[in-house]
Amino acid sequence: MNEAIPDISVVVPVHDEQGAAGPLAREIAAAFEGRSYEMVFVDDASRDGTLAELRGLMTELPTLRVLSHGSNAGQSRAVRTGVLAARGAIVVTLDGDGQNPPADAPKLADLLAASPSSVALVGGRRAKRQDSEAKRQASLWANRIRRKLLGDDADDTGCGLKAFRRDVFLRLPYFDHLHRYLPALMIREGYQNLYLDVDHRHRETGRSKYTNWGRLMASLSDLLGVMWLKSRSRPPGAISEF
Repeated sequence: MNEAIPDISVVVPVHDEQGAAGPLAREIAAAFEGRSYEMVFVDDASRDGTLAELRGLMTELPTLRVLSHGSNAGQSRAVRTGVLAARGAIVVTLDGDGQNPPADAPKLADLLAASPSSVALVGGRRAKRQDSEAKRQASLWANRIRRKLLGDDADDTGCGLKAFRRDVFLRLPYFDHLHRYLPALMIREGYQNLYLDVDHRHRETGRSKYTNWGRLMASLSDLLGVMWLKSRSRPPGAISEF
C-alpha cells in the first residue's frame, strides 16, 4: 500500500541545536496531531549531538523525517533542501531554536489553505518578541529600510514561522539568505502575502548564530541583489490557454 501524501510539510533547519531539536519535534507533533502532515528536519552539518538526537526520535515520532547536509551550507539552503524533499503542497517553516511556538503553526497553514491561489505566503509576525533591545531595534530599522527599498508588505521578515505554497517557492530564484526575502520575491512573481501575529519565546538552549553586524553586512549585498531581481522582472499579465 502506498503511503498517503501529507497535506502539510513542516520544514525545520537546524544547526548545533542539541537539546532544542528533540523537544521542538515533539511540540510540532502535538500541534499537528490528527492532521495530515509530516515534519522534515534538515541538519546543516551540526558539530554537536543534534543529528543523533533527531534520529533517536524517529521511532517515537513516525511523521519525522531527518535529512543531513554533508557540509554546512546555511539556513536558506537547509530550508530549500527540506522543501525539495517535502511532499505536502503547503510548507510551514520554523526556526530550529524553538523560539517559534509550534502551536501557532497550524493557524498559518489553515489560513493559507483557505485563501485563494493568488495568496502564496502567510507570514508570522512576532507580536511580543523575546529578544534583546539591541536586536529588536536592529530588526525594526532593517525592516523599515527593506520595505522602503523593495516595496514589500512585511513588518517582520525575520520571523522563521511562515507557511507558503511549495510549488511557488520552488519557482523563486535561489540565493543564500533567500528566506529573509520571501515576501518581496512572492510579490515579484505576482502573488499576495498575508500575515498573522504569533507568539515568541526566549531561547532556552544554545546561542544565536547571527550578530547585528553580521546581519548588516549580509543584508546590504542581499538588498542590492533583490532590488536587481525586481528591476529585471517583466510580468506577463493574465495568461490564457486556448
